[in-house]
Amino acid sequence: MFGVPLHLNASMLLLTVLVTVLYAEFARNQLALSQLSAYVIGIGFVVSLLGSVLLHELGHALTARRFGIGVRGITLELLGGYTEMDRDAPSPRVDLLVSLAGPAVSAVLGVLAVVATLALPDGTVANQLAFQLAASNVIVAVFNILPGLPLDGGRALRAAVWALTRDRHRGTEVAGWVGRVVAVGTTLLVAALTLTRRLALPALPLMLLVAFTLWRGAGQSIRYARISRRFPLVDLSRLARPVWPVPTGTPLAEAQRRGTEDGPPGAALLVTDGAGRPVALVDPTAAAAVPAERRPWLAVDAVSRPLAGLPTLPVELDGERVMDSVQTHPGAQYVVTAGEDVVGVLHIADLAQLLEPDRKMNT
Repeated sequence: MFGVPLHLNASMLLLTVLVTVLYAEFARNQLALSQLSAYVIGIGFVVSLLGSVLLHELGHALTARRFGIGVRGITLELLGGYTEMDRDAPSPRVDLLVSLAGPAVSAVLGVLAVVATLALPDGTVANQLAFQLAASNVIVAVFNILPGLPLDGGRALRAAVWALTRDRHRGTEVAGWVGRVVAVGTTLLVAALTLTRRLALPALPLMLLVAFTLWRGAGQSIRYARISRRFPLVDLSRLARPVWPVPTGTPLAEAQRRGTEDGPPGAALLVTDGAGRPVALVDPTAAAAVPAERRPWLAVDAVSRPLAGLPTLPVELDGERVMDSVQTHPGAQYVVTAGEDVVGVLHIADLAQLLEPDRKMNT
């Protein structure tokens, strides 16, 4: 829509069924409808509700694009939707405007639905649908402006702290901790509504999932803030492990001996063709799995991966662009290049250890 890719997650079907059943029961009791008519209205409400969520996310997407931020897509799922952008906002002002665009759209939709509710006759299907859309959009707008990540209000809080402190990472961390408070508050609210029987039992798991998602999203934001502070430490020329060339067809045992005796410490074995051009990289896991007695008879090519199939990272990339590449092309190893030359191999475990030195890594 408007050039923005739209993805529908399969979990959205669960939301569709849950809301349809709950609203159909409500409509049947309020309007004295038949079972079939109530479910038809329930489906109509779900379609309207998801349309409202889509417009909310389009508010984020189109505002981001207005400021030159690329939008990878909008996803509708169980808990509503989210917009994925290809980079962070360049300034607190842009971050604030993009964050508040979604709730602003929901607020406008809520006001229009309130006007429609007042204009339509009481006790009619149209009046009830308008009322529910008004309530839904107002609730979405109000809930999303709560000041905690990963909610839109949390992004707005991050922008405010960023503007005051000139430190985006601090803004993210502060908004993440506030997000955890919001998650706990949501859990307590759900418990209170359940105990007072104001929350329908089928909706309880969904509401608890919302609270859990808020807690997890807040935790991820705090973690990312701490990681991103260390991005300037990423220097591929130092972080990448060196390579040691061995000709194609070399027995694995001989290649390992040469690398140990003549190569730099920790060097990866780089397989070269007859012209000395690098063509493959020995997989250390596959090589270690070969029994010692077979290594003199097995060529390095049998335990190597072609360079064409491995992701590459130019040695001059800074920390932020390295992370973008790693997230876009997940892998355990990355070939580090300088022009057409292979100058090293980045192990994702080494990058993780640099960015999170206090976290235990599985090696």
